[in-house]
Amino acid sequence: MTGNAMPTGPVAVTRGMGRAMLGFTAAQGTIIVLAMFVLQHFVWTDVAGADAVRASAWLAFIVQGFTFAIARLVAKQQVMAGWGLGVLLRFATVAVWGFLGSDALGLAAGPALLSLVLFYFVSTLVEPLFLN
Repeated sequence: MTGNAMPTGPVAVTRGMGRAMLGFTAAQGTIIVLAMFVLQHFVWTDVAGADAVRASAWLAFIVQGFTFAIARLVAKQQVMAGWGLGVLLRFATVAVWGFLGSDALGLAAGPALLSLVLFYFVSTLVEPLFLN
């Protein structure tokens, strides 16, 4: 075996998963930060709106990372199951954020919900680039 041989088995899967997660995390983080900047400077410029947008950005970043990991792990065997679980998790967080999260944290509900949905949408657009 030479030093240039490509690993196979669990090592290759782990390396591929790590690269995909790193790439997706960087891409979605960049997109979410850009969208957050636009929303805070041009849409909801007041302090309450900016706080809600920032909290939603963090929530979207964490949930999207988690759903991407699920989709990436399940994609080889059950593509629709992984995708469906990710969609269900996103819908659930929007519902919980709308009914409990924004009120419990004292955030403005409109900016919190609309920005969360926007962050999910824009970061979901780059997800297929890293699933393969």
